[in-house]
Amino acid sequence: MNYSQYKHLDIHINAGVAIITMNRPESLNATNSRLHYELSKIWLDIGEDHDVNVVVVTGSGNAFSAGGDFEMIEKAIGNPEMISKNTKEAGDIVYNLLNLDKPVISAINGVAVGAGLAVALLADISIASERARITDGHTRLGVAAGDHATLIWPLLCGMAKAKYYLLTCDFLDGTEAERIGLVSKAVPHEELMPTALEIAHKLAKGSQPAIRFTKHALNQWLRQAGHTSFDYSLLAEAIGFFGPDIKEGLAAVKEKRDPDFPSAKI
Repeated sequence: MNYSQYKHLDIHINAGVAIITMNRPESLNATNSRLHYELSKIWLDIGEDHDVNVVVVTGSGNAFSAGGDFEMIEKAIGNPEMISKNTKEAGDIVYNLLNLDKPVISAINGVAVGAGLAVALLADISIASERARITDGHTRLGVAAGDHATLIWPLLCGMAKAKYYLLTCDFLDGTEAERIGLVSKAVPHEELMPTALEIAHKLAKGSQPAIRFTKHALNQWLRQAGHTSFDYSLLAEAIGFFGPDIKEGLAAVKEKRDPDFPSAKI
């Protein structure tokens, strides 16, 4: 398999394990249009690669992924063509990852937001550094929580915690994420990649049909929710890009201040 077409994903394969690294360290691996597209396609190529049994996905530098790139978000506001493109790719990121039969392990090494967080939490096994910082971030921006959140958060940590964190956009560190069940395991930062790779090589040497069919069967829970809550959330997020709150939300994030949403004024 030739991965040379990927600009912001580095792929290295050894002993049946593919390490995929999101590589835009200058922006904390935020998903610009190109990386967003690549995250929607990589799982199809991995599925066809007979040299890969297991995937470990992480981010370069000190971040997993800091969410949507400001320029991509700004260009999408009020732009039906780009909103449609981003919405389709957001669905493809989720469904192509779910439908990949090979197990995926996320090594969450720092901040994880938005589309990057979708990959982190939809991985079959999620290992977080204790100092990872996790938030969905959508409502802070002024749009509904799309990408992945309504699909996976209630199953991982329960509806009460899901509603709290998705509505408030409060941050969790890796330790708290493990405590509430949002990630599989939290480890000291220096143990993150060794732990992820140890699990990956164990799975790579296991019975591949047994592992892959088990993953596929478990993901039936997510497929059932996919065409109800998740597809609805994608459209709900898209609608938000035509409203006034997204402009104020983006400005507030850029200026590192609390937003003053037009819809909140009485």
